[in-house]
Amino acid sequence: MPQKARIALSGVDAKKVDTVCRQIREISQRTGVAIAGPIPLPTKRLKVSVRKGPDGGGTSTIDHWEMRIHKRLIDLDADERALRQVMRIQVPDGVNIEIVLKS
Repeated sequence: MPQKARIALSGVDAKKVDTVCRQIREISQRTGVAIAGPIPLPTKRLKVSVRKGPDGGGTSTIDHWEMRIHKRLIDLDADERALRQVMRIQVPDGVNIEIVLKS
């Protein structure tokens, strides 16, 4: 049974995450390695509500802040040449990449 590499991408900007996914897909097509994905996972929404006024007096006006974390999964056959090229990808700021080998 051949080994598989599971690549998990996460980031705040969905466009940056998708460009990295596109680069990985191009590498798999060039090297002829089987690929499954990118599989979009549910977007995590982190919400914070902050009161605008510094003291307790007056009306309670509230600022709402939200940060969205986009995730993608890619399964790739663990070909040495393809994985070396994947590791050379220039990953933009704000995008996290994690590679796990599975048997």
